[in-house]
Formats: sequence, structure tokens, C-alpha cells
Amino acid sequence: MKIQKFEELNIWKLSLTITKNIYDLTARGNFSKDYGLRDQIRRAVVSISSNIVEGFEKNNNNEFVRFLKIAKGSSGEVRNQLYIALAINYINQEEFNNINNKLEDVANQIGGFIVYLQKKKLNKEFLKK
Repeated sequence: MKIQKFEELNIWKLSLTITKNIYDLTARGNFSKDYGLRDQIRRAVVSISSNIVEGFEKNNNNEFVRFLKIAKGSSGEVRNQLYIALAINYINQEEFNNINNKLEDVANQIGGFIVYLQKKKLNKEFLKK
């Protein structure tokens, strides 16, 4: 069954959940007042879902893979910023673990999807020979 809309992608759904989690965390306490870190982590987390969608809408596997790699990179950026937030006590260990685990999960799923799309392309090229 072919996916028709980006809304059907589990990686997109998970990235939205993570985005909400980040926005909730950054809206309170000292985190909400640290405009630099708050805005940067929000931009990075929004970049995950945005790049998944932009790549999907290109209707081209090469472009989709390129944008998925950017989304995966953004998930790493958010993880780094979470480490900073933890180090300066904007979040506690439990909050860190919860979101970090989700970020690792989405990065792994994106990575798996990249491999799938690349193999699909190689199989098509092999069949053309």
C-alpha cells in the first residue's frame, strides 16, 4: 500500500508529538526566558517535521532522502540542545529522558526509511539493466 499523504507517515506523527513536548517544556520557567536557546530548540524541532513534509511533497525519492537526512540532523540538534537545557537545570532528568528517547526513536525511524528508499532506488536501477 502506497502512502498517499504525508499525514500517513509515522515519522511525521512522532515528530509532531516531540514538537509539542518541546514547546511545552520551553514555555515555562527559566527556559521560557532564555530566548536564544528557547527559539533555537523550537526552530530545530519544527525543522524535523517540516523537512519530512517538504521531502515527501517533492515526489522524488532522491529529494525525499535528502530532506529526510536534514530532518535526522535536526533531531540531533534538538538532542544537543536538550543536553544543554539539562546541564543548566531548565529541565530535569526525567523530562530529558522522555524527549531524548523519542528523538532517538524518530532518528532511527528516519534512518531506516532512508535505507528503505535508497534500496528501493537501487532495486529499480538493477531492474532496468
